[in-house]
Amino acid sequence: MAIPAFQDQRELPDDDGYFASLRDEARPGWDEPMPSWREQQYDQQQQYDQQQQYDQQQYDEQPAESYRQDPYRPAASYQPADPYQPADPYRRGDIVVESLTDPSGWKAGTGFPIADDRPPAEATSGNRLLTVLLFFSGLATSVALWLFNTQAGAVGDTTSLMLAAGRITGLIGGYLLFIQLLMMSRVSWLEEWVGSRDLLRWHRWLGTSLLAMVVAHIVFIVYAYSLTAGTGVVDQAWTVITTFPEMISATVATVMLVVIALVSIRFIRNVLPYELWHLIHLTSYGVLLLGYGHQIAAGADMSGRFASVFWPALGCLTLAALIWGRVVEPVWLNARHRFTVAEVVSEGANTFSIYIEGKRLEKIPVQAGQFMRWRFLTANGWWQSHPFSLSAAPNSQWLRLTVTIAGGHTAKLATMRPGTPVWAEGPFGTFTAQRRTRRRALLIAGGSGIAPIRALLEDMPADTIVIYRASRPEELVFRAELEELAEQRDAWVRYIVGSRTDPGPQRLFTPEGLRGLVPDVNRRDVYLCGPPGLVNAAVGTLRRLDVPDSQLHLDPFEF
Repeated sequence: MAIPAFQDQRELPDDDGYFASLRDEARPGWDEPMPSWREQQYDQQQQYDQQQQYDQQQYDEQPAESYRQDPYRPAASYQPADPYQPADPYRRGDIVVESLTDPSGWKAGTGFPIADDRPPAEATSGNRLLTVLLFFSGLATSVALWLFNTQAGAVGDTTSLMLAAGRITGLIGGYLLFIQLLMMSRVSWLEEWVGSRDLLRWHRWLGTSLLAMVVAHIVFIVYAYSLTAGTGVVDQAWTVITTFPEMISATVATVMLVVIALVSIRFIRNVLPYELWHLIHLTSYGVLLLGYGHQIAAGADMSGRFASVFWPALGCLTLAALIWGRVVEPVWLNARHRFTVAEVVSEGANTFSIYIEGKRLEKIPVQAGQFMRWRFLTANGWWQSHPFSLSAAPNSQWLRLTVTIAGGHTAKLATMRPGTPVWAEGPFGTFTAQRRTRRRALLIAGGSGIAPIRALLEDMPADTIVIYRASRPEELVFRAELEELAEQRDAWVRYIVGSRTDPGPQRLFTPEGLRGLVPDVNRRDVYLCGPPGLVNAAVGTLRRLDVPDSQLHLDPFEF
């Protein structure tokens, strides 16, 4: 496979000097210590002022019709006094430091508005609304199975009230179980219609509701039967388990559901290895199989004509989506494209990129910003898959993933040899440029969140601003690529480097700091990707700046 162009740029210094000020050897006395960031920013500000004076002089001396169309771009004949300075004084990428004199609070500028003639993309709020309406329609229909099967006046005492509550919560719990598995089926049409982030968020919320409904169903039913039989609750519970049809399987399903709920608690999930957590989560399919028999055998509201069609139809829809999303689509994708590892390239700072080649890659319906689940078929890694975003826009020759080492599995991926077979699923996510609702965009990345952000930059309009947050300068990956893309696409890159206690990073996610970097932030689509802490802080600040939720696009690294 031909080495990608951007890889060449990582290996070799640029010849035109555009990134010269990023390298020590670009200045006389390059073996001496580099000036501080503040000194570099001061030099750039001085050069900016000189250029402004030059532009004004040129404008005054030349006729209006001969003046260049864009007054914000330097004249082609302009040559800086210092031959070691870049020809374009308006650097597309700057390490931003806090300023006590600049009115904005920052030493770097943000660029100038440039018209974007491409119309904004269609928002997905209508899709979400329709999905919510369909969900509650199905929920109401499920409860109606009890309503139409209950005669007027049947609920008149404590026993009948507890029994009715038990039947209703049982129907709701069964319906939520179907919806839970349907949302996690990974079927492509559902991912495109709603988006993986919303599906994941709803899945977590409904998981809590499902457990509550199942527990309530058990409590109400057992208590109602104990009142009828005149026995204790514990004795009646044992009688129900041992004598009622399909109760053993229902009990096992309940225990499995409780375990899944426990390991889904954030604290426990962060402690457990991802592979073990994922394996336990897969037992939810067993909950469906074991619980469905109990619903049909013991459900008093399943005997009606409508119920005998509606409930099996829900089960068939869920099962079909699971088979299609988990089996048919992945088999077709991998049989068609036959992915293999082409090359593994170090990016520095415990980060590396995996280039993947295959057949007919231009036919994959993947967009910049989306992620896929990758299973690398090595001797010790074939049994686990992980979600990785593309770190470059897809093309017909290769796909690129960029991984930061965070454990044993990712460390082993860095040692893979070319030719290693790869099994992929997806693509997933709506973190794409096609979801824009405004004509300009702001991309904010933290740490390894730069991977999808860097890919997105290839699809974004002019005057896009990228804010890249990192703890140390050596953790900034894709810097040459970002700045070259920024030059090509008329975009701007701002690096906020330092620890959480440094003035610059502390200022970043304040209304004043963010508005200083991006004055028109509330008129942009904002794409956020990074650790949950960074995403949450940024979202809070953006909402204080009156950025509507419809303009926020999140990929918060949570799976």
